[in-house]
Amino acid sequence: MKIAIIGAGALGSVIGFHLAANHAVTLVDPWEEHVNTINEYGLRCSFDDQEQVRLLPATTSADNLEPVEVALITVKAAQTPWAAEIAAQIVQPNGVAYTLQNGLGNAERLASRLGTQRVGQGVTTIGATLLAPGHVRMAGRGPTTFAATPSLQLAYAVADAFRASSLPAGVSTDLASLVWGKLIVNTGINALTALLRVPNGALANIPAAEKLVRRAVEEAVAVACAAGITIGLSDPVAETLAVARATATNRSSMLQDVLRGAPTEIDTINGAIVREGQRLGVPTPFNAFLCDLITALEATTPLRVK
Repeated sequence: MKIAIIGAGALGSVIGFHLAANHAVTLVDPWEEHVNTINEYGLRCSFDDQEQVRLLPATTSADNLEPVEVALITVKAAQTPWAAEIAAQIVQPNGVAYTLQNGLGNAERLASRLGTQRVGQGVTTIGATLLAPGHVRMAGRGPTTFAATPSLQLAYAVADAFRASSLPAGVSTDLASLVWGKLIVNTGINALTALLRVPNGALANIPAAEKLVRRAVEEAVAVACAAGITIGLSDPVAETLAVARATATNRSSMLQDVLRGAPTEIDTINGAIVREGQRLGVPTPFNAFLCDLITALEATTPLRVK
């Protein structure tokens, strides 16, 4: 299977590294230093107390790329329009671009460019940290689930490709519950780790931090219930803390963004909870406060005391 990973940051690089063991994988990312390093030295991945280098092609554009059956979209939300343009150029007419992005709204933005028949939803709990150009660390081997639509055949083929590459995966006909389940977990982890400057595990090990996780998650659950979403989490707070423990050494994607002064995905994670809460009449003051704090953190990056 020919696969393009559009967005070779931490997550995309980890997935691309593993899939390249069995499939023709190309990484597409605008970061030239990262792309050049991969092309010259290979992609280095640290995982399971070992480190390996794998050779696979990387590029910054769709120029001269052959059509692919599947594209995995792993960019940050702000880069979705760019990813949609790349996917529109390289995904075959009967192929599918699966978004594995955080938050809500990315599939709809992709579909506006590619059409609903070429866009699929996926949910992943893989933990990954980008250590340096060309070097990534897997911090959690969580499962990835693909929607049965728009192509059941391709969904199973991609899930099989993941499993053959030592990445747990499956297919679901009820992705809405999984999308919201991941959104709720991200709501409790990402912003707080970014603000506290801690790896995921600290949220589950420090009572004061755990209290904040509970406040964020409980608001998100109330919004999901009001929206009529069955989230599939028997105890959302406990399961969020379990994810934090399972990815204890991982730096969340939002923490990584804040540390390098990049825009975060606050608007599609906690911000999505706030917007849905407003639409449904569910108060979300704590998530609104987290949004305000992250937005202020982004705005004051040049002034930060070190």
